[in-house]
Amino acid sequence: MQKNQKIEWLQDIVKMETINGNEEIVAKYIQNKLKQVNISTELIQYADNRSSLVATIKKGNSDKVLGLTGHMDVVDPGDASDWKYPPFSATIEGNKLYGRGSTDMKSGLMAMVIAMIELQEEQKEFNGTIKLLATVGEEVGELGAEQLTNLGYVDDLDGLIVGEPSNYNLVYTHMGSINYTVTSEGKEAHSSMPQEGYNALNHLIDFSYHINQKMDEISSNYVNEELGSTIHNITIMNGGKQVNSIPNFASLQGNIRSIPEFSNDDIIKVLQDTVDELNKNQPYKLKLTIDYNKLSVKANKQSELIKVIQQQFDEPLPLIGIGATTDTAEFIKSSNPFEFIVFGPGESTLPHQVNEYVDIDNYLDMIDKYKQIILTYLN
Repeated sequence: MQKNQKIEWLQDIVKMETINGNEEIVAKYIQNKLKQVNISTELIQYADNRSSLVATIKKGNSDKVLGLTGHMDVVDPGDASDWKYPPFSATIEGNKLYGRGSTDMKSGLMAMVIAMIELQEEQKEFNGTIKLLATVGEEVGELGAEQLTNLGYVDDLDGLIVGEPSNYNLVYTHMGSINYTVTSEGKEAHSSMPQEGYNALNHLIDFSYHINQKMDEISSNYVNEELGSTIHNITIMNGGKQVNSIPNFASLQGNIRSIPEFSNDDIIKVLQDTVDELNKNQPYKLKLTIDYNKLSVKANKQSELIKVIQQQFDEPLPLIGIGATTDTAEFIKSSNPFEFIVFGPGESTLPHQVNEYVDIDNYLDMIDKYKQIILTYLN
């Protein structure tokens, strides 16, 4: 493929507004490109206008399978007037291609797609199977990865490359993530007679005080050498309808980034214990709901997959950990253990930022690197 065509294909999918949904337009675009070179594809519907895509190339007699994965959804760009260029224009300036999703992570996904297409066109020989997993809903719960895992699409993997932006680093570990909601029921009353009601918002503020203390203690006592400490933030709080009325309902939401040293299950127990302790005090009526529970992940630094990637570079790439989560957190729930690494084009500090961009040379180089990794891993 010509350089300009590779760039145009990336521009095409960056222009597609897949904000927390509508991913099927990207899936069908990629499917069409793969079908043109006789690569087997399958759409897996998640919901209306939302389908993940699985594509495979098999050669030789080996059962070895290397997975390549990327998500097709993007986060909301916010106020478009804050952007240097419209967020879905895929504008190129110099060596940068701007747009929501350019780094996170349509460049990684398209680099994998083009690597497969070029290997097919060039009739390169390898022994095993390349499997592309293009997912929906990573940004809002890793929905596609969860579905594909439950349906068995990762049960045959030996290795998996996650094309999230890593800027020539190898991300071998990342934090887990928990989103939770706590609701508080009270009794409405006039603000001049608060004794006639129960202030749901005050009860929620009590929970906030106690859980912040407990999570601060956990963060101080448990540390991971790569990932640091557990991170806890209460990010949303709602309550009350009128300034002179005692609120009869309130809710808050929090996010926790977890580390292996203090597991998700341990954290959830602390949350529930805090709710239970407060509910012993009448008339507290707090309820905890876990909205999102993603595990922390850690790969073997000495895995074959990591060694193969390192062979493609003159100097070893750094092995690092990150706070963000990826689809890996769902894929590893498969009963089949496999090697994995997060390695893709783009700057890891740019996701979800205004003026997100990808370095075009990085994107183009990663296509070639993916091809070399595939041929070496499936030799």
